[in-house]
Amino acid sequence: MATKKFLLDESRIPERWYNIAADLKSPPPPPLHPGTHEPIGPEALAPLFPMELIKQEVSSERYIPVPDEVREIYRLWRPTPLIRATALEKALDTPAHIYYKYEGVSPSGSHKPNTAVAQAYYNKQEGVKRIATETGAGQWGSSLAFACSKFGIESKVYMVKISYDQKPYRRSLMQLWGSSVVASPSEDTNAGRQVLAADPESNGSLGIAISEAVEDAAMREDTKYSLGSVLNHVLLHQTVIGQEAIEQMEMAGEYPDVVIGCAGGGSNAAGLMFPFLKEKLEGKRKTRFVAVEPASCPSLTMGEYRYDFGDTAGLTPLMKMYTLGHTFMPPGIHAGGLRYHAMAPMLCHLYSEGYIEAKSYPQNPCFEAAVLFAQTEGIVAAPESSHAIRGAIDEALAAKEAGQKRTIIFNLSGHGFLDLQAYDDYLGGKLIDDHYPAEKVAEAMKSLPVI
Repeated sequence: MATKKFLLDESRIPERWYNIAADLKSPPPPPLHPGTHEPIGPEALAPLFPMELIKQEVSSERYIPVPDEVREIYRLWRPTPLIRATALEKALDTPAHIYYKYEGVSPSGSHKPNTAVAQAYYNKQEGVKRIATETGAGQWGSSLAFACSKFGIESKVYMVKISYDQKPYRRSLMQLWGSSVVASPSEDTNAGRQVLAADPESNGSLGIAISEAVEDAAMREDTKYSLGSVLNHVLLHQTVIGQEAIEQMEMAGEYPDVVIGCAGGGSNAAGLMFPFLKEKLEGKRKTRFVAVEPASCPSLTMGEYRYDFGDTAGLTPLMKMYTLGHTFMPPGIHAGGLRYHAMAPMLCHLYSEGYIEAKSYPQNPCFEAAVLFAQTEGIVAAPESSHAIRGAIDEALAAKEAGQKRTIIFNLSGHGFLDLQAYDDYLGGKLIDDHYPAEKVAEAMKSLPVI
């Protein structure tokens, strides 16, 4: 069976981002001030973000226009292809139809530029000269470096140390696009120095790197902070993925029974899911939505739905999330973009309301799925994306066992050409399947604020 690609021309790049907040039956719990535990207003975020992004963060408007300047840069890679995985279907001998939205065609090789370009644009509009951020596996850091280079903005990236060491070529990408990159925890901030004083060999975490980037931005008048996942405006920008996918599924003559995304902070899962979720919220469809996370960082499947900090040092507002605790120190798995202690509050709210399901897998079954995908579909997926592939394969096998025709779509959020060390480790039998212990979650909950 021949590969089936569903392509849109440049005129079909979405002109609006979809804001799922407009269609929720109940709003998610608001962010709280860490000292007073009272809901915060937009002014509390002004030191970190440009005002237009703050407005988007709290907006209840259903659609927000995509600026022409942003759409023009999107044209470098958007619309991205929707591909039916016919060779994978054949290998699985399944009646299911499997589709994937391939975001690895962007300049940085992942979905992250969808929001990086938008955030850089709004910072430029407000005269910001410099942006500080963090990155886990490097997809976000390289995407923001690319976006800042497009708008002439200086950037500083705090890269989680284990990934700084494991993924040197993602660091090279950031530097190629003009960004300054340091391993986190670093000596550049108080937050980093405190971690290093307690543990000089710390591998770092996204929570620590966020603390460093937030501190950096707060200490300089010319600098704002940028986040690659978790927050509402980030998820909003990613909905270009799902909007294109809806149109492409119409071209294919199908509608998904199951929508799948890997989940760390939540941005790529939400980007594909939210436009499809709109019809479920309106009672028009019964589509299932599955977020797939690592068994070593299982915030949805093992975390508690509590108010917690988004960072390790406690510099951010309190957000209600499924969390493993902001003191969480993740194992050094190769899926560095999924090593976060919590999850996007909007995604967590939908999970708590029963609109989204969650699964977790250890590393080896995910890499097994990614190898099969590479051998059948020809694409080497990022370790993060391998979780979505695993979820899609298991859904297809379940359809086979049940003798059901099932239409599945997942977000292939990035390629793995800069992650080949991870594949070498898998093929060499060196990967460890970490399962995060429940007792560590219980212990971490003791450090959470009592709300």
